[in-house]
Amino acid sequence: MPYFVVHEHHSRRLHYDFRLEMDGVLKSWAVPKGPSLSPKDKRLAIMVDDHPLEYGSFEGIIPEGHYGAGPVVIWDSGEYELLSGSLEEGRIEFLLKGKKLKGIFVLTRLKGKEKEFLLIKKKDSFAVADYRIKKALTEKKLKELKERIPPCETQ
Repeated sequence: MPYFVVHEHHSRRLHYDFRLEMDGVLKSWAVPKGPSLSPKDKRLAIMVDDHPLEYGSFEGIIPEGHYGAGPVVIWDSGEYELLSGSLEEGRIEFLLKGKKLKGIFVLTRLKGKEKEFLLIKKKDSFAVADYRIKKALTEKKLKELKERIPPCETQ
């Protein structure tokens, strides 16, 4: 079964990278406010470049001077099942089986837009009326990430 991952990405602005394994890569969307378990929340999801499958397990700090500089942690991950649709059609419905995100979601392209989608939670037994996203990056986790990074060499 294919997998999904959501990265909490603290670059210029906090956002969440929603990624689905498809066609041998991670199809990726930047979700500024993060995914929601509330069907009333329609989250903007901007399609970005595909990432290699290996990137799904990445946690670390992207160094200054590189695109997306800042800490990246896994916010959620798990398997998913495609229920209907295709990206070519501009709409997919899928069942997420994550630790935080569970149930049926839809990604639907905004009319007249190539890269802009809405990520919407469908009403099911996992839906909640009000949802507030909790950050995964704690001071302890940030310290752990910083300890993993080798010191920069000066020339």
